[in-house]
Amino acid sequence: MPENKYKKHGYDGLLIVVEGTDGSGKSTQVNLLKKYVENEGYGCMLSEWKTSRLISDVINEAKDRNLLNATTFSLLYAADYADRLENTIIPALKAGFVVILDRYIYTAYVRDSVRGHDIDWVKKLYDFAPTPDLVFYLKMPVHKLLKRMIGTGGLDYFESGRDIGISTDIYNSFEIYQNRCLAEYSKLEEEYNFITLDGTLSRTTIHNQIKEKVGEILASGIIK
Repeated sequence: MPENKYKKHGYDGLLIVVEGTDGSGKSTQVNLLKKYVENEGYGCMLSEWKTSRLISDVINEAKDRNLLNATTFSLLYAADYADRLENTIIPALKAGFVVILDRYIYTAYVRDSVRGHDIDWVKKLYDFAPTPDLVFYLKMPVHKLLKRMIGTGGLDYFESGRDIGISTDIYNSFEIYQNRCLAEYSKLEEEYNFITLDGTLSRTTIHNQIKEKVGEILASGIIK
């Protein structure tokens, strides 16, 4: 297998991303993948969106107090990502770990675009981000997302687009906002070589599809 097929970022480890909207099953799949990679004998590190020790509390407080306009929203999330990149992601990649990310910069591209920012501005904001080796995108229709979100904890204010005044009806707002997000994801699928998976399939089926792709890389011996 040609060595330049992977290692798109220049570090010793692998960078694997799982993308999708809230409720698409990302967290389940990243945890299953982490267990699989570790069982295969590789070091593995998982990092989730908005988990910087420096920035995440600031974002949560701003959300609670409804202080986030579109630009502040963008910049705070970019700062959170930059802190995690410097202090956890890159060190793990340099050490030869498999780094699994629950959401990546594509989430910012989608959310910021829906909130009115020019996509080129957003891409420049994240132009320091390393290119992932694999990007899995769990795609699920909005009507199924809505049922899942209602059944597991209710509709989030921001994930329903209420902060940008789409609709006073939270269910209608959720549908409109998520459809806009899916439209933005569709623009990114081909541009960034997403491996698009049907999020309505069973968790085992999806895990097996992800495991097959990741297993191909691990079997190549590219990570020592």
